[in-house]
Amino acid sequence: MKLPCCWAALLAAGVFLHTAWAQNLEPASGAKPAPKPKDPSLFDVADTPGLPRVLLIGDSISMGYTLPVRTRLKGVANVHRPLENCGDTARGLARLDQWLGTGHWDVIHFNFGLHDLKYLDEKGAYVDPAKGKQVAPPEIYRQRLTTLTQRLQATGAKLVFATTTPVPPGTLGRIPGDEISYNQVARDVMKNLGVPVDDLGAFVAMEQKHLPPHQLSELPAPHKRLPLRPGEFQQPFNVHFTPHGYDQLADLVVASIKTEFPPQP
Repeated sequence: MKLPCCWAALLAAGVFLHTAWAQNLEPASGAKPAPKPKDPSLFDVADTPGLPRVLLIGDSISMGYTLPVRTRLKGVANVHRPLENCGDTARGLARLDQWLGTGHWDVIHFNFGLHDLKYLDEKGAYVDPAKGKQVAPPEIYRQRLTTLTQRLQATGAKLVFATTTPVPPGTLGRIPGDEISYNQVARDVMKNLGVPVDDLGAFVAMEQKHLPPHQLSELPAPHKRLPLRPGEFQQPFNVHFTPHGYDQLADLVVASIKTEFPPQP
């Protein structure tokens, strides 16, 4: 499905912001935060009366598909998201009430994982896993995700959990393949609580088979980017996606949300 040109332009520009948003969510103590342009997905939108209300909760990956999801559901549903990167499960537990607000939600599509499995140093900076501490090891992730899901269930909304997308080799602060074990934990939690799963992680893994993986010898210098190959789905050495990749993720997200809409009379 092709995006209208105005949204496509915003998305293409926004792709280069997502790396910054997925990095440290808070500046290190005493550090002066660098100014960031506001991600286009983080502007609030007004409801169209009479349409179902949908809430997308997630990190910068969800920020990347927010605009195309909103475009696809225009006139069908009001699509909102927290006006920030939702980060890890600890942040979710701390801010969930703020994100939910006081309004009614018909469907909540949510994900946590990439920020739980990352490794940080004592100052909160991304580091090689051998030199850092994991934010939330799998059992801590299980406990927090269970509590988060139960709190979301208490809203009465229909829930959909999105699995975590792959961590490519060469990604700073994360171990490639860790998402597999975290997704298994998440699937167990969702099965126990009766929540359907939107398997974005499996979809991306399948799509990546269409192109040979990048070799670590191709890893570019800091602040440089490797040119994208035709049909590239995920950015090289990066957890974020190309515009094409976000477009495909949006299709899956929309389909999973529509499944949970109330039956039409």
